Amino acid sequence: MTIPFEPSLFGIKINVHLILEYLAFFIGFRYYVSLRRSSKDNISNGNRLSIILGAIVGAFMGSRLMGFLENPLIPMNTDNLLQLLNTKSIMGGLFGGLIGVELSKKIIGEKQSSGDLFTFPIIVGILIGRLGCFLSGTNEFTYGKETRFFTGMNLGDGVLRHPTSLYEMVFLILLFVLLKRFSNYLEKENGLLFKVFMLAYFGFRFFIEFLKPNVFYVLGLSSIQWLCVVCWMYYLPTLNKLVRNAY
Repeated sequence: MTIPFEPSLFGIKINVHLILEYLAFFIGFRYYVSLRRSSKDNISNGNRLSIILGAIVGAFMGSRLMGFLENPLIPMNTDNLLQLLNTKSIMGGLFGGLIGVELSKKIIGEKQSSGDLFTFPIIVGILIGRLGCFLSGTNEFTYGKETRFFTGMNLGDGVLRHPTSLYEMVFLILLFVLLKRFSNYLEKENGLLFKVFMLAYFGFRFFIEFLKPNVFYVLGLSSIQWLCVVCWMYYLPTLNKLVRNAY
């Protein structure tokens, strides 16, 4: 198999990345439904639906906004504008979804934390999506810089690069296993499981961005890295609490 992986069926080139994106949403949602059925949810069906809608709207807006902020200096012509509208960022989607959820909860007056049930489905969804990114090679801007490290791979342009999508997949598998291992402890506090996931994932993405050929920086950091900083500041009380409990 060569990267990018671009199989054809009856002479039609198949967009594997797009298929895996839809599969990620489908499997992630079915996993969420299964978890909700097998666990006690303190949030009513109506409020849960409002929260999900808030998450969808926030994720859509956030993913497009961060997609634009990754390269805000791109010339504004018709072709580039269409490309920007199709550009998505999982980081923007996660944080935008978080803001959408919090706004929805304020509107409906819901006080319970709502993220724990989404945690493992989100990890599974990102994992499947990252497989699509890896198979797309240099066709998607998720590849790494040139490297002579032993993990370097030819992702389609004849250059050995960091396979950052593979790095992320390994991290997500380890994170899934660790969170499952400590879920009984984390679920003693409502919402803590999701907060730990966000801290861990955004922390990982902050450092992995140094291995990517980003084109736009502010004070030496990419747009994604600044979003990671914002996320960590948002969850700073949780981080302080975790550090205190560790000692």
